Amino acid sequence: MREAIGIVETRSLVGAIEAADAMVKAANVRIIDFQFVGSGFISVIVAGDVAAVKAAVETGQERAARIAEVISANVVPRPHEEVGKVVAEIEREFEENGKIL
Repeated sequence: MREAIGIVETRSLVGAIEAADAMVKAANVRIIDFQFVGSGFISVIVAGDVAAVKAAVETGQERAARIAEVISANVVPRPHEEVGKVVAEIEREFEENGKIL
């Protein structure tokens, strides 16, 4: 996987949706998945080039923090090939299901 991945995790569905909306509007990234972690934690995962993912995660984190608790936010600039395989599988499942939530 040559693309960067970015993750914003919130303790609120509304916060996760706000983060996702802000991320795709702020930069040329695509949503890979929403992961429902449990206890109200939801992670939004995006992918794109490094600069775009950094901008998207920063914006998503800021916007989500206005209305919800942000648990963490991170950018992985050059994921290892093994991580890329997992992300590709998650993205495939996301696309096949045809739904975000």
